[in-house]
Amino acid sequence: MLSSGSPIMLLCLARPDLSDRRPRWPVALRLEPLAEEDADQLIPEAASGELRQRIGRAAGGNPLFLTEMVAMARDSGGRVAVPPNLQALLAARLDQLDADERSVLERGAVEGEIFHRGADQALSPQGVRMQLVTLVRKQLIHRDQAQIPGEDAFRFHHLLIRDVAYESLPKATRAESHVRLAAWLEERARLVELDEIVGYHLEQASRYQQELGRPDAALAARASERLAAAGRRAIRRNDYRSAIGLLERAVEPIRSERLDVALEMDLALALGLGDDLRRGVEVAEAVAERARAAGDRAGESVARLGAARRHLALGETGLDDVEALARAALPLVEEADDHAGQMRVWRALGDVANYHGRFEEVIRAAEKEFHHSQLVGGSATPASLAWALALGPRPADEALRTLDTLPIEATDPETLMVRAWLLAMLTRFDQAWPLARQASSRLAERIGWGTANLTLADLATLEGDHETAAHYRYQQCHWNETQGYRSALANAAPDLGRSLCALERYGEAERWAKLGVELCDEHDMYPQARSRQVQAVVDAHRGRHGGAEALAREAAAILENTDMLSVQADALCDLGKVLQTAGKTTEAAAAFDEALDRYRRKKNLAMVVQVRPLLDGLREEAVARTKR
Repeated sequence: MLSSGSPIMLLCLARPDLSDRRPRWPVALRLEPLAEEDADQLIPEAASGELRQRIGRAAGGNPLFLTEMVAMARDSGGRVAVPPNLQALLAARLDQLDADERSVLERGAVEGEIFHRGADQALSPQGVRMQLVTLVRKQLIHRDQAQIPGEDAFRFHHLLIRDVAYESLPKATRAESHVRLAAWLEERARLVELDEIVGYHLEQASRYQQELGRPDAALAARASERLAAAGRRAIRRNDYRSAIGLLERAVEPIRSERLDVALEMDLALALGLGDDLRRGVEVAEAVAERARAAGDRAGESVARLGAARRHLALGETGLDDVEALARAALPLVEEADDHAGQMRVWRALGDVANYHGRFEEVIRAAEKEFHHSQLVGGSATPASLAWALALGPRPADEALRTLDTLPIEATDPETLMVRAWLLAMLTRFDQAWPLARQASSRLAERIGWGTANLTLADLATLEGDHETAAHYRYQQCHWNETQGYRSALANAAPDLGRSLCALERYGEAERWAKLGVELCDEHDMYPQARSRQVQAVVDAHRGRHGGAEALAREAAAILENTDMLSVQADALCDLGKVLQTAGKTTEAAAAFDEALDRYRRKKNLAMVVQVRPLLDGLREEAVARTKR
């Protein structure tokens, strides 16, 4: 077609490097990446939420990348990877860079999607400033917010560009670069997650050395040490999912070289806390066998003890077995000067004391555990120490002051729960409820509603709101039941029964009392007594006064071997109610009077407020009878 005297506009599509080759050609418009909501419309509805996010993040708003990655994910069963045609396309674009520009881009890719100028400089043999400017102009990278103070940060324009740049490096270069980058980060970065980041780079370097047939045991050990530190920190903040992943990765680089009992038992601990007790048992038992084969008697004893504690939680062994293993392990770990092992043994002995309801012993065991924890670089005070202050004989106000002196993070959820419970005992409910809800929310996000609802139910009980208490205890029991936590359910079930008795729902209460008896260990004082209390109140309501009184007195007698003042007082209150129902008002008044004495000794003022009217009523009734 010929034209004369008419203006013509030629519109065409081209990649950004066209402007480098034809600098005199005017560039009127640059197409920016699609907005997130627009890009999402190009992904089929059949793609799951997680898959959509991975595709969207990797494609970076490029319609071609989105389309090709969707097809790749469909053909590969959901795996998100760079399709070969895109890899060739991006590689061709990188081939057009000069050697220095490409080197800067590849070294930046070692750090990740976001990299820092100082890190790139540490890995590159030449200066990087001008190359970075050029790469920004060519729209391969753009500036981003630095994660390290005093640094300039850049982000790859597309994650796929980063992947192709990284894959173009030989494995030997990747290994060397990851080691150098880890050293630079150790020197320059002040990040909370530094152990995790440095551990990742050392882990990558170790893996490449392994693949090249040049395994480096020292490098693997450094990677393991860093990942283990990050995993243990995740346990302390109750982030068990992250802890499991990090500790599994910490074990992997060294497993073929040596057995690290402390590390693998931390993994077993994280698995148990993260709702996978069965896998925790398997890890502990495997460690015990490997330690036995290696002639490590102390390590074997610690691992077998760890497995037994998890079997106990699953209702598959008894408390006597756990205590016997702990007592047998203690001289072995002391002789081996194994502080990590001693820490675990004292934790187990504290658990045994907990089951027996002897909380001053729990405090002493927790202090020993904390001592040995510090000697192996730990810093967290055991949560059992805080709980023992609430459950044991120390007055609530004194326990609260002691809690303030402990080296525990003030925002730790379990610490908040204990603080809330003690404040509620002192009738400071306006302070207690916000703390309890905050702690409950955090724990629910991390480990589920079992422990999270415990203090909410206790606070409602202290306030006399049994309907709310029963609601939370139902959730607590359901969670423990679904997780298969028999011992926890054995404790929670009769607590629910007691709340239901307060609501006069005796039939339901009896079912939970019977479940507590069925599940609990014979040495676990709390559910043994609590189940009898509930059954006694139910029987008294049905007119079975003789059997009810016998059960109520059994419960009170069982708890006399403990130092749980408030729990002892609860049992005496239930005895008083049973005696009152049977018309034995004098004996009932004596039981209520003794209960009040123990509540006062604990400074559980909330229960004093609830029980005093019961005693006053009986005394008024006695006076009225005398006058008649």
